[in-house]
Amino acid sequence: MFLTKLRPSNLVILFAMPFIIYLFVSSPDYSRSLSAIVGIDAGAKDLLIGFCLVLMAFGAGLAVAQWHLSRPIWAIIAALISITSAGLLLGGAGLPFAASVVANAVDGFTSDLVVRGETPRRLTDMAFAATDALFHRAVLIYLILNLLGFAALWLQGAARDLGRWFVRAINGAGLIYLLLFAYLGFASGVAITLRAAIMAYFLAVGLGLIWIGLMQLSPVRRTFPMFAFIVLAAVVAAVWQFAQPKAEFALVGSLEGKVAVAPGTPQALIDAVRYGRFPGAVSEDMPLKTAKDPAAAVAALTSQPDVSAALVPLANLPNGVAELWQTAALPDGNKAAGAAFSVLALMIGLLTLGGYMHTRHPLSVGAEFIIDTIRGIPMLVIILYIGLPLSGAIKQSTGGFIDPPNMLRGIVAMALAYSAYLAEIFRSGIKAVPVGQIEAARSLGLTGWQTARLVIVPQAFRIIIPPLGNEFIAILKDTSLLSILSIRDVTQRMREFQSASFLPFAPYNSAAIFYLLLTLVAASLIASIERKFHVKHR
Repeated sequence: MFLTKLRPSNLVILFAMPFIIYLFVSSPDYSRSLSAIVGIDAGAKDLLIGFCLVLMAFGAGLAVAQWHLSRPIWAIIAALISITSAGLLLGGAGLPFAASVVANAVDGFTSDLVVRGETPRRLTDMAFAATDALFHRAVLIYLILNLLGFAALWLQGAARDLGRWFVRAINGAGLIYLLLFAYLGFASGVAITLRAAIMAYFLAVGLGLIWIGLMQLSPVRRTFPMFAFIVLAAVVAAVWQFAQPKAEFALVGSLEGKVAVAPGTPQALIDAVRYGRFPGAVSEDMPLKTAKDPAAAVAALTSQPDVSAALVPLANLPNGVAELWQTAALPDGNKAAGAAFSVLALMIGLLTLGGYMHTRHPLSVGAEFIIDTIRGIPMLVIILYIGLPLSGAIKQSTGGFIDPPNMLRGIVAMALAYSAYLAEIFRSGIKAVPVGQIEAARSLGLTGWQTARLVIVPQAFRIIIPPLGNEFIAILKDTSLLSILSIRDVTQRMREFQSASFLPFAPYNSAAIFYLLLTLVAASLIASIERKFHVKHR
């Protein structure tokens, strides 16, 4: 019965599994390759035991809140599993896993909690003792709170409802952190790959729903005057930024050595000096040296022999030093803000014009523009653009306050790229619902929200399950592109191991087999969802 439900292509893989298992067990090259790309750290057995205990504690706790009314016997069993798992954790069974999570949650280069230069990371003796005490206290508090929540579930009225939400909150939050954020040293490469795919997929679904929601907007009488006012306000803001007083600077000294520049100097002036675009320049490539502040740049003229000139504000102009060039430029902050407001005014103006010409909402035109633009750019280019220059520009403009890690940059890039395709899938599913059913819902007096929730979405969801599953599999495979940002997923670990071992085939074959098995498992899960919702393939 099980074999009849499998696709013929999956049967081929199933019958080939004994050979694949034998290959990885018998060949040292393939077993080393698999261990490297999966990300198995030293002491993986203890880490896996700790992970399973934490997973059972949180998972069984959620099951108690879910089954305490419909399946009381199963709820009691789940409560015993959760309490037993917490008791084992209290005895120290999960300490290696907790220490691994803490060690990999801090900065390995600057933190004093880890031993410098060791891979995988290891806590210092003092940090390990502190983690032991903190973990023991946290598990004890969790166990007490869980017992109180379980007891409240068998009460009546508001106390039971409060207990149910309390148990869901503490166990759900713990489960989310465990599955999506905690470091899993027994399979860190696999965890990064799966987490990136899952987070990017759900974020892409959210963005796709936003795009399709914006496309459904219709203009009203006040729409175009309001957007025209926004364009005018952006133009005024841009003009105001560009009209700010310019900062006056002077280049002093001589041009035999390096030129000292200080932070806050307009980039246009720095480029003019660097490339010799000022009167009297003797070279098209002048060396620069960064100083702490304008005063330090002036002091470098006498204290540092390799510095012969300084680009400083007129207020810091030193006495007795030859002045080579005096100029003025708009501060970078005003220039960037003016450019941003100008681009905003131009984009909103074009969207408003397009919407007015075609009697569509400007945001609807904007959503369509985003979808068409994203679909025309390769995935790798989007990942590189968001992961490197755009993130760097955001970090610089916020003074380092917003500096997302590479993992988050890659997830956002993939989500943005796939949101365009998912939006088209949502649109096709909505269009596939017969218009007569929508008209019948309106004739029954249903509101737009009720029509969408009760009539359109249930039917459209069944239609789009297969393409949604295909997009998830595509995202799962495209996580390999995140290695370009040095994210240590399966592909990056494969490249690192191949560079260190010089094995020609084993790392690549291992990664290919791993991705194949991963996508087959995902395809089987999607097929089970299709059977549950009785999706028919035509």
